[in-house]
Amino acid sequence: MARSRPLTRDAVIAQAVALADESGVASLSMRALAARLGVEAMSLYHHVAGKDALLDAMVDSVFAEIRSPRPGAAWHSELRERALSARTVLLRHRWAVGLMDSRRNPGPATLAHHDAVLGCLLGDGFDLAGTATAVALLDAQLYGFLLQELALPFGSEHELATIGEAILVPEVRAAYPHFTAFATGHALQPGYAFGEEFERTLELTLDAVARLRRTPSPPAPSGCRRPGPPYPEVCRREGWVVVVKPAG
Repeated sequence: MARSRPLTRDAVIAQAVALADESGVASLSMRALAARLGVEAMSLYHHVAGKDALLDAMVDSVFAEIRSPRPGAAWHSELRERALSARTVLLRHRWAVGLMDSRRNPGPATLAHHDAVLGCLLGDGFDLAGTATAVALLDAQLYGFLLQELALPFGSEHELATIGEAILVPEVRAAYPHFTAFATGHALQPGYAFGEEFERTLELTLDAVARLRRTPSPPAPSGCRRPGPPYPEVCRREGWVVVVKPAG
């Protein structure tokens, strides 16, 4: 079917995301996307340089949906909300989980999100080394949990019960008592949902991150302020940004 409206870059990216949401990123090709848009494949190259550039833009659009930390707000609540938002967004765009930090040409939303996360930590008592460890911990919890959650072979309590019944035959119960006790006493109980472990593990991760914070945060020395652009030239002293005014 011929397209009745002019093709735009935003429309190309939006439909690429929708195609990946429906069928997975492996199904994404310039030809399949063109067919979805009702155009010739060559017309897409007026808007994206190729599939790799398309993936860059798709990942950037996913980052744009995630809530970024607010400047000057408390790190704990901001990064908790960021993690909850990211999980919600990535459960909508499951194909993106393994791609979020894989792009060599990050877009503006990607860079803005990372900058906000770093600024949230650097501006609330974390030094550069502590910030690096904090981000590693937070992202390991987020992406690690999602990879496991999305790989599970069940999507409902009924499916889990069916799989559990098939696994827990008498020989397995006899050979693996701890596995059996966990399955029958917890995982197969009514109301169990693996996804509920996300917030519990997030809180434990935030507790670990808190140990990296410089406490108490020192008052700003004269001539210093919390990190935040723009500055003419900066250097770091005791976790603060010292603004060095140009001569003259």
